[in-house]
Amino acid sequence: MAPGGGGGGAGAKGGGGRKRKFLPHGKPVRKGAYPLRPGVQGFFITCDGGRERQATREALSLLDSFYEDLVDGKGSDEKPKGIPDKPLNKKIKFEDSDSSDDEDEDPKEKKQRVEDPPVSEQIEHKETADEPKESTDKPKESTDKPKESTTKQKESTERNIDDLIDEDLKELGDRKKRLFASLDSGCNGCIFIQMHKRAGDPGPVEIVQNMMSSAVSTRKHMSRFILRVLPAEVACYASEEEISKAISPLVEKYFPTECPSGHKFAVLYEARSNTGIDRMKIINAVAKSVPQPHKVDLKNPDKTIIVQIAKTICMIGVVERYKELAKFNLRQLTSSESEK
Repeated sequence: MAPGGGGGGAGAKGGGGRKRKFLPHGKPVRKGAYPLRPGVQGFFITCDGGRERQATREALSLLDSFYEDLVDGKGSDEKPKGIPDKPLNKKIKFEDSDSSDDEDEDPKEKKQRVEDPPVSEQIEHKETADEPKESTDKPKESTDKPKESTTKQKESTERNIDDLIDEDLKELGDRKKRLFASLDSGCNGCIFIQMHKRAGDPGPVEIVQNMMSSAVSTRKHMSRFILRVLPAEVACYASEEEISKAISPLVEKYFPTECPSGHKFAVLYEARSNTGIDRMKIINAVAKSVPQPHKVDLKNPDKTIIVQIAKTICMIGVVERYKELAKFNLRQLTSSESEK
């Protein structure tokens, strides 16, 4: 009995070294990032498999930079007031210096220096000017009170700045108030960045178009793991009825019936981790939602309707110059082969 009991005690001690993890009572436990859901807008990004975390970091920094460029570009042409076009730096020369720079001195400056009175006369003039200052020393006592008010104003401004900093930190900590936040797409090699768009700010389409145009013009490598960046203006469940309902505001925005000539458009369909949806049914449902003045042209479309399905979520966006910009592939646009 003793050896058996000792062995059981040793096993209990050995097992007791590990920390036991318990679920919090009455609270759901979340594992991983927030999942992709209907009703959001943002960016659907493809990346190298197994590099989703690194790609999300790159995507967040890229989107922040291009968003700031678009916002700051509105008033970039204006010149700030009060700044002169030419510098105001002047060359100062001392009378007692024996430098060789006197040869480069202008003759006008030499005349002014020669015509100045001697030092003794300047000292007498200063003494006479300092005499009436004795009567003006008394009013200084009255000027001490405004100094107290200025110190109070400084303290109030410092407090206001601290309050603003605290508010910014709270917004960064609150996920709902962030401008860009990552969501779990549920697919390998794919990430989704949600955008909380504010009134008057550029949308996902404007940011992606700016990113691709700058990639074409600069040919600089922007990322290491990101492949394609596609805007998602609408997200819904992957079904014919839901897609036809969700795409109606995009059709009114990009394909108005008032346009006499009409636009040429094409539908791009891609599905991941979903084999239960018929490809042609979705394409026909999207094409039928566009009114009659506009026509389908798969070779040279003016606008491309992008339909991306990841599991049970469908993301839709409308872009221009899709084929010209290498299907929005950053790696191809910035590679050396594309330059050739």
